[in-house]
Amino acid sequence: MDSDVVDDPAAGEGGDVNFLQQALNFIFTADNWGGKAGLGARILEHLQYTGVAVAVSALIAIPIGLLIGHSGRGSFLVVTGVNALRAMPTLGVLLLGVLLWGLGLLPPTVALTLLGVPPLLAGTYAGIANVDPNLVDAARSMGMTETQVLTRVEIPNALPLILGGLRTATLQIVATATVAAYASLGGLGRYLIDGIKVRQFHIALVGAILVTVLALLLDGLLALAVWASLPGTGRLRRPIPQPLLDDEMLVEARPRGRTPDYSGRDPSPTVEGW
Repeated sequence: MDSDVVDDPAAGEGGDVNFLQQALNFIFTADNWGGKAGLGARILEHLQYTGVAVAVSALIAIPIGLLIGHSGRGSFLVVTGVNALRAMPTLGVLLLGVLLWGLGLLPPTVALTLLGVPPLLAGTYAGIANVDPNLVDAARSMGMTETQVLTRVEIPNALPLILGGLRTATLQIVATATVAAYASLGGLGRYLIDGIKVRQFHIALVGAILVTVLALLLDGLLALAVWASLPGTGRLRRPIPQPLLDDEMLVEARPRGRTPDYSGRDPSPTVEGW
């Protein structure tokens, strides 16, 4: 495996080297952000692997969680499947995938997907199953179909827990996507592997720092999404434009006039005419 780490003039110093200082100097050096092996390209590759794995996990876990949570059937399979998938070693699955399919994007995608399915499945199932039964019964008594009950009542109320599962899955995947470097792919895992290989440990520290920062940024964005999706807060609703509110208040405050009289009689007010 060829190393594509950018040479750093601070490498190779004595035993009193401050690895953290060297890592920060490497990160804040503009020349290290360009090129196919630069920091910018590696971050984009890392986000690509993370996005693909999260998307595949969501396509698998969310429909199953919705179906089981809505119907109430198969909850034992959720508990058993989640525990079984959580017990699987990601690196072992990756190495097995490399033996079966060779190097490439498929082995790390499968390994990371198996890592992301459990929190997404558990969050989706728990969110749907914990919706207030009175809301569901009221929706059915209004004549809603089961699909309408699921999409208009259960999913909006379960959205915080679903997004919470997505948040957990994303953090686990973005932190573990460094294993893609074992399948001859890029990403921030290249700095970890190549830095240890050539004994430039500050380069490995660069990869660890950037993965941590990336995970914190994604966690903050998803935490904001969970906060905005809380039912009853109205944070996801679009506010009525202020001009429309002003016009409505003006109409309500305007005194009501008489109904026009088209009979041709004298419109002058009389006691009988009012």
